[in-house]
Amino acid sequence: MLDTVLAALQEGALRRQGPLPAGGPEAVAARVRRALGTALPEQGIGAHPALHSLVTAVAEGAADPADPLCAAHLHCPPLAVATAADLAASALNPSMDSWDQAPAASALEALVTRALAAEVHPAADALVTTGATEANQLAVLLARELRPGPVQVVCGANAHHSLHRAAWLLGQPPPLTVPTPDGTLRPEALGAALAGLDGHPNLLAAATAGTTDAGLIDPLDALADTAARHGARLHIDAAYGGALLFSARHRGLLTGLDRAHTTALDLHKLGWQPVAAGLFTSRDPSELAALDHRADYLNADDDTEAGLPDILGRSLRTTRRPDILKIAVTLRALGREGLGALTDHVCAQARELARLVAAHPRFTLCAEPALSTVLFRPTGIEDRTLAAVRRDLLGAGHAVLGRARHGGRLWLKATLLNPHTQPGDLAALLKLVEGNLP
Repeated sequence: MLDTVLAALQEGALRRQGPLPAGGPEAVAARVRRALGTALPEQGIGAHPALHSLVTAVAEGAADPADPLCAAHLHCPPLAVATAADLAASALNPSMDSWDQAPAASALEALVTRALAAEVHPAADALVTTGATEANQLAVLLARELRPGPVQVVCGANAHHSLHRAAWLLGQPPPLTVPTPDGTLRPEALGAALAGLDGHPNLLAAATAGTTDAGLIDPLDALADTAARHGARLHIDAAYGGALLFSARHRGLLTGLDRAHTTALDLHKLGWQPVAAGLFTSRDPSELAALDHRADYLNADDDTEAGLPDILGRSLRTTRRPDILKIAVTLRALGREGLGALTDHVCAQARELARLVAAHPRFTLCAEPALSTVLFRPTGIEDRTLAAVRRDLLGAGHAVLGRARHGGRLWLKATLLNPHTQPGDLAALLKLVEGNLP
């Protein structure tokens, strides 16, 4: 069956012939309907035909992050070694909600999460999450459980939308959003917002290390000073930029990350893991006790007293996959040096694309990239024309570029996460955009 899947992946990619399927949503949906046939047939067609037809259809209709011209989102091409480890996790199928369902996987998770948390702060511990959406929710939840009164989140306009959803989901007041004209949360602006809430018993300031739109990093150390002066907890969403911890060259950009009470990290971005591979770190591991929960069939008191590890409080989820396995295999295979080299390489690609844009007579560069995201736009066109150009490239299946609003204007966004991308691919990307201009 593995041979069937690999052949189907190759056939689908050959049919697609690019980073995205051509024809737009209707054409893709029609091809999927043909491959699926009856969604719930009375009789099956067998494993190999089912695998071949549906894997081929999904591969043909995929946005392929391994294609150099697929550069819109924080959507990475996964490492082969991590993908292989994920297959083992699926085959063994441990459930990470009680020790007797995942003896070795739970031990591995405890070791690896603590090692990764120590990269943020030497005393920290970490939980495995599905990503920053869950981690940001945990940050608000801990703030709610550890301090009296409703949590007032204060964040920049550059913050991830999941902070607002977390406050809504947990029944907390809407976050106070501070303007970020240059794309980063400024300490003086955060300070003014916190001063206006003087006397509030439960303030949570949220900063970002790697914004979704522009890959910018807030001034973390100064924001930590500001939060401390006003008695606010500090959460840093480092879902994108957290992997700079592996890079000797770029690690300094995260100065101040260790001062956060909690952080979010995603290794399915810069980390090259199959989705999902997120972490939530707590500088004070004792605070994680707020998540403790008892279910007699999973962590009975007498079992815990007898020495069986209690892992139910290590997540808001009950049944969950051993996502730590692919992370652990990757760390052991590549080490800090290998992951750091990949991170440095994609950041260098972004600087090269920025250079090409700046030198091109028909394009305008927004700013030098802080991470691996480059914002640019054709010179002298309206926002609606720019949006149409991007959709034309998507519809033809030629290139996948994102869109971002910054400084009151719409920009094309290239997020470079593919270490195999070459300078010629970057030039080809610009040529495709230029060729679709009116």
